[in-house]
Amino acid sequence: MNELESIRHKLEQAIGHLEARFLEREELIRVLLLGLMAGENALLIGPPGTAKSQLARALSQLFGSGRWFDYLLTRFTTPDEMFGPVSLQRLKADQYVRQTDGYLPVADFAFLDEIFKANSAILNALLSILNERVFFNGQEKQDVPLLFLIAASNELPEENEQLAALYDRFLIRYEVGYLKQMSSYEKMFQLPGEPLPALLSLRDTETVRRESEGVVIPETLIYMLYQLKTELEAKEFALSDRRWRKIGQLWKTSAALNGRREVNVWDTVYTPHMLWDLPEDYGTLKEIFQKVFQEGLKQETEKELPLRRYDRIAKHWLEEEDALHAFQFKKEVGGRLSKEEQDKARANLEECRLELEDKARELQSKLVQWLQREKDLPGYIRNRNFLLLQTAEYAVKYTHLRIQGERILQSMQGLYRTLFDREIPGVQYDYTL
Repeated sequence: MNELESIRHKLEQAIGHLEARFLEREELIRVLLLGLMAGENALLIGPPGTAKSQLARALSQLFGSGRWFDYLLTRFTTPDEMFGPVSLQRLKADQYVRQTDGYLPVADFAFLDEIFKANSAILNALLSILNERVFFNGQEKQDVPLLFLIAASNELPEENEQLAALYDRFLIRYEVGYLKQMSSYEKMFQLPGEPLPALLSLRDTETVRRESEGVVIPETLIYMLYQLKTELEAKEFALSDRRWRKIGQLWKTSAALNGRREVNVWDTVYTPHMLWDLPEDYGTLKEIFQKVFQEGLKQETEKELPLRRYDRIAKHWLEEEDALHAFQFKKEVGGRLSKEEQDKARANLEECRLELEDKARELQSKLVQWLQREKDLPGYIRNRNFLLLQTAEYAVKYTHLRIQGERILQSMQGLYRTLFDREIPGVQYDYTL
């Protein structure tokens, strides 16, 4: 087992421990772990009492030795409370320097509650910490070791330029609500109480981030990102270039965690949680993303099931159907064509016959193989990305591709039957499966 496989195994164990303690938070747990490994900040929106701070603390406990900082912000919170008091000894030497030990600038993990209630004095320092991981301590530029910061708020920021800049620093946005299922209330009174094991290390995050730097985003996925951007802008949703770049970086982290050197479409599934500014827009944005995702999935499966190519062939001969059928009809009624016209039409008809037979057999074979895969599509999909949750939901997308292939095969068979008055030799496919 190599280092990345070991990290992946530990993350799967971590997910199990967290799911046992935080009910109905399966997707959120995976999104936060992915964000943690990518070094991106997360914002949780929701009412009090939804275990936001508990989940943030639990994530840090999985790392054992990581330094933790959390604070509830108000309009009256001072910079001293967040970044440490001013050093009196250094002040005597005319140096304005804070003693940061035990405060946010030296934390590995942090949770800031009611983040948008911070005043401007705190906001200015937070912006550089969140984005560049740098704290300007007087005239000194202090590197911040922060691995992951989760912020929470009961409400979104009002119209304020500084708060908008702060908001943009949170790539991951997730709306957290109260428990809904009866089974969760049954389990709520029997949750594990023992401390979480220190499964992960700070070195694990360094390894993942180093590996993700070498991951490539192929042209097809860059096009998918641009297509998503275009679709969103058509609906008047706009994201900053910084967020688009960070989305791509998160995809690369997902690929690295799955042991790949290239991003594939399955690394993009949690993207809708990085797109919205208002929680009520999430449904619309997810719908737009799913449309682009389905196209990306079709593009990725082209090597195994090249639907575009088969569809292009079927459409080409369907466009020629009238001319080919006219030639057959003229032969039957004795219509006269010049020898050159006859030879050309005959050659065209023969080319049609051979290509339809060849491609229909080929497509049938691929569809049969596809049906074999569908016997365990959830397992196949999970092997593409171990962080995926609703694999059955995504299995439906593969089924849709197979159905498209079946429609193309039917159109080929129908055209062949019309032109040659018989079935395509060797092509027998059960459409009732």
